[in-house]
Amino acid sequence: MTSPSSANVVQAKPAVAGGTVVAKLGLLAAMAALVAVLWMPAAQGLPLAGQVMLAILAFAVIVWMTEALDYAVSAVVIGALMVFLLAYVPDAAKPTGADMGTGAALALALSGFSNSAVALVAAACFIAAAMTATGLDRRIALLVLSKVDAKTNHIVVGAMVVGFLLSFIVPSTTARVACLVPIMMGFILAFKVDKRSRFAGLLVITAAQTASVWNVGIKTAAAQNMVAIGFIEKQFQTTITWAEWFVAGAPFSALMSVAVYFIMTRMMKPEMAEIEGGRATIRSQLDSLGKMTSKEWKLLTIVLVLLGFWATEKVLHNFDTSSTTIAAISLMLLPRLGVMNWSESQRGFPWGTVVLFAVGISIGTALLKTNAAGWLANLIVQNLGLQQASAFAILMLLSLFLIVIHLGFASATALASTMIPIIISVLMAVQTPGINVIGMTMLLQFVVSFGFILPVNAPQNMIAYGTDTFDAPDFIRTGLVITLAAFALLVIFALTYWSWMGYLTKTV
Repeated sequence: MTSPSSANVVQAKPAVAGGTVVAKLGLLAAMAALVAVLWMPAAQGLPLAGQVMLAILAFAVIVWMTEALDYAVSAVVIGALMVFLLAYVPDAAKPTGADMGTGAALALALSGFSNSAVALVAAACFIAAAMTATGLDRRIALLVLSKVDAKTNHIVVGAMVVGFLLSFIVPSTTARVACLVPIMMGFILAFKVDKRSRFAGLLVITAAQTASVWNVGIKTAAAQNMVAIGFIEKQFQTTITWAEWFVAGAPFSALMSVAVYFIMTRMMKPEMAEIEGGRATIRSQLDSLGKMTSKEWKLLTIVLVLLGFWATEKVLHNFDTSSTTIAAISLMLLPRLGVMNWSESQRGFPWGTVVLFAVGISIGTALLKTNAAGWLANLIVQNLGLQQASAFAILMLLSLFLIVIHLGFASATALASTMIPIIISVLMAVQTPGINVIGMTMLLQFVVSFGFILPVNAPQNMIAYGTDTFDAPDFIRTGLVITLAAFALLVIFALTYWSWMGYLTKTV
């Protein structure tokens, strides 16, 4: 979601999906893969419904990797394929029975929409809309930056602190970066700094990478985390609370933030040590906003109370994250008590993201129910020799796999929808004594957020790239080092903190 002030920033995004040769070839390749898998000889242990879902999975992966279709459009197309292809094969639970029919197939294709995680993602979009409508996100950003002196490295730290704070109260990575980037660009222009300077590139890239880093530490910071939660709830009838996720991921994100700061300030060292009049410029922009409005105070109160409910789930109360978030949205929309009306909440509302998210959950659910994920997982386990591998070795191998395959995806939500069901099946198929399937799934979901290398690996990266403050090679070379640092930290945490906490294997 983008704020109105960020419209000019995002205009520089590459041509729409479907308009490039790669996209057109991608659609052809996706259709060819669909037909090829459908016509393959039946595999032992794989039901016909499972084969159909593998064909649809191949189509989805190629479409998402090549951006052959707009993501929302791809979700509708995939839903239609599920309905009409699954209708003509038996249910995997009754392989010798009658064909499933469109009714049962439709229920499976729409199963994702009933998942509580989808409600949370939609509610998160409302919170982001409220932040934009009231301007509270911009005020918080300016307030934090006004406390920073004019030294360039300190301004970078200020931008990272803003990214960190907004991660708690703006549950949308794209919205956070779309708020922060125009402010950064305003500073660059006000400071009379060259738009193509190293300082400008440093500031904008760091803002985007910090957003990705804190997607790991905060459960509600990104939609892709909700994908993993949705599958965990569906498969194991349990969940990971906001606090449990924070305890596991926040230390990693905190150390990664330090690493990002040193990597970025060394590899893109700014031309100047200090910006003359920098603090005054920030202060003047903050003063121009005037005093906090009643709507901003209301929104801040609602969000802080909501954050309190998130953090104390299963400690002080039994209300789950989705329920408390929906309650908060109802308060935001109420007349007089609320902060916006329905029409204001719909300005730029990313319904396509919600549909993609729901259909992604449907794909994963269908992969699990038709035994396609289990069959594929057995192949992976046998070919990689994971049957008796240690939990650490499994985590490392699957993490490397996710980092590499992420290079082909422009959406972490799509990547999670594709891979998390397969990862759950792989973890359930191995024979490692005491392996913590839920804990390992959470750790591997952290890796799904490692979209540090290419500008096209995440929407927030593309917003940053659209500012034209840096070249793609600048993002790639710094992103590679950040990814190496993240993997090194992953190894250290896996051998120490996460092992001690029982996330790899269950403690007795």
